[in-house]
Amino acid sequence: MYRDVSSCNSYNYGDALYWDARYIQEAGSFDWYQRYSALRPFVRRYIPTSSRVLMVGCGNAVMSEDMVKDGYEEIMNIDISSVAIEMMRRKHEHIHQLQYMQMDVKDMSFFPDESFDCVIDKGTLDSLMCGTDAPISASRMLGEVSRLLKPGGIYMLITYGDPTVRMPHLGRPVYNWKVVLYVIPRPGFQKPAGSTSSAKSYLEPVPTTEKGLLLPGFVLEDPDSHYIYICKKMDETAELRNIPAYPLTSDVL
Repeated sequence: MYRDVSSCNSYNYGDALYWDARYIQEAGSFDWYQRYSALRPFVRRYIPTSSRVLMVGCGNAVMSEDMVKDGYEEIMNIDISSVAIEMMRRKHEHIHQLQYMQMDVKDMSFFPDESFDCVIDKGTLDSLMCGTDAPISASRMLGEVSRLLKPGGIYMLITYGDPTVRMPHLGRPVYNWKVVLYVIPRPGFQKPAGSTSSAKSYLEPVPTTEKGLLLPGFVLEDPDSHYIYICKKMDETAELRNIPAYPLTSDVL
């Protein structure tokens, strides 16, 4: 469980000062990896609109705003950058479904246990994985996510990290999560000539091994695909069981 050296650069993505400076320089909106339109089928499948949602590392993305437009009723947005939080608080002060707080994902003790039905993470764990203390930071963050989720709650992780680098963290028994994996191409990806895959195939769970790894021989159509991990917090008092991996259908598109 090492840091993602191959996917990192010299920036300190775990430093609040780095993000404060970046948001001052880049005042516009920016969504990491995927826009809500691409993620909507997964969000609507696993997260009821009445859920209390925690958006970690919200930055200046528009995903929370798009979710409210889609019917979501309560989204708490947190970020380590006070600049981003103040910017977004002012921008969305008229949207009562959105709340903003400056907070470090490694210490969310402000919230009591089992406060949220869902936690959405689009790039935040990835930023921690670029730090020199990556394993410790990841463990602290995921421990907090697990603590905050209600039994049956969902941690939705959107990441560049394939199962070989993410499942050692997500699969720790202490979290008691059952994980379903999806793989989607990056925005703007053009299929190779002669490709026979369809958009529907991206909406079906990817078969994995008992350890949550991709099966031998699995081929990524887009080598820079993004991975969506649906981590369900199992009730410790109930019999452990897998999340039903039903194919997504057109009614959520």
